[in-house]
Amino acid sequence: MVFWALIRKGGNMKKCFKCGIEKELCEFYKHSQMADGHLNRCKECTKKDSNQTRANNLEYYKEYDRKRSNLPHRIKAREDYQKTETCKVLSNLSKRKWIQNNKLKRHSQNILNNAIRDGKIKKEPCEVCESTKRIHGHHDDYYKPLEVKWLCPKHHSEYHKKIREQERFNRL
Repeated sequence: MVFWALIRKGGNMKKCFKCGIEKELCEFYKHSQMADGHLNRCKECTKKDSNQTRANNLEYYKEYDRKRSNLPHRIKAREDYQKTETCKVLSNLSKRKWIQNNKLKRHSQNILNNAIRDGKIKKEPCEVCESTKRIHGHHDDYYKPLEVKWLCPKHHSEYHKKIREQERFNRL
């Protein structure tokens, strides 16, 4: 019944049951089981609900995402994709874009790498675990390119994760 009424009206408007605002149909996700083919809740309200659910069950979703990304068929698909020419081209474009958008970071990296190459600075073991394999120089301040924390890849990743969590907490 609602479907035919919408067609008679022009069929391009719908009221969100969550926020109560009447919006165009393009503001609603498609849903084949609904009479008019669209969800009864607008995209904005659907996104808010989805984000709220994820925030309320964050540990569950983190674990779910970890397990999902390590499924054998997903690992194989990633490996296969990385061998393609498309991946190589997109990777190079992505690197160029990052360099263009992060000129200060790139400049600091170059200064540090040149200093290491010239023997002015020596890589040190990881500050956390004392490992000497594949050590990264982490810049806390890119205006001081020779002042770095020496971290192995694992601890460098953990350090950035901690920083992101602090930034997220500060935004709340």
